[in-house]
Amino acid sequence: MELKKNSRVDLRKWSGTFFNLGLAMSVGAVLVAFEWKAKDVKPLLDLSNGASEWETEIIPITIQTPPPVTPPAIVPPEIEVIDDDIVIDDMIAIDVDLSSTEPIPVIELSEPPTKEVADEILDFTEVRAEFQGGMEAWYKYLRSNLSYPKQAQRLGVEGTVIVRFVVNTNGSIQDVEVARSVDPSLDEAAMEVILNSPAWKPARHNGRAVRSRMTIPIKFKLN
Repeated sequence: MELKKNSRVDLRKWSGTFFNLGLAMSVGAVLVAFEWKAKDVKPLLDLSNGASEWETEIIPITIQTPPPVTPPAIVPPEIEVIDDDIVIDDMIAIDVDLSSTEPIPVIELSEPPTKEVADEILDFTEVRAEFQGGMEAWYKYLRSNLSYPKQAQRLGVEGTVIVRFVVNTNGSIQDVEVARSVDPSLDEAAMEVILNSPAWKPARHNGRAVRSRMTIPIKFKLN
């Protein structure tokens, strides 16, 4: 059996009317509330005239002028005059005969003065410079005078130091330098043994003694 609704008791057809009526009542309540609040607001005070309840205090504007700046007094420097004249008590008198007519002799040179030119150091000569007594004497000198630095021995440093030096015409040694280094201590020992060596036989070129440059290897080896 199907149930049928009575059209007179159906409330959905009045939903629009009820919605509009409720909206109108809400708007009216909001307007009444705003009007009621506005009546309680007191009027603002007019501060344009002097008959107000406010107490005003006028602060005068003052302009402060800075104090005058006085520059420091300039004190002129004191200049002390010192007498620097030297007074010589004992005067030396020199008699000069200005009436003499003796002519002054003219010194003439027969030839222009000679210029001393240092001897040229040759790298290649006909006869090379050598140690007195030959290479056997040189090795004997090294074994007796060359010292192996203790620090290099403890560190196990060994090698061959190449030393370059100049042998003068009288056999003396100069301008000792290290051409190839191994260790600073070994280099110093090699240069020292060269500087302290006795006179060498100078090199000869064109039948005369000349200055020459020598290069000697000195070997340091641990046993």
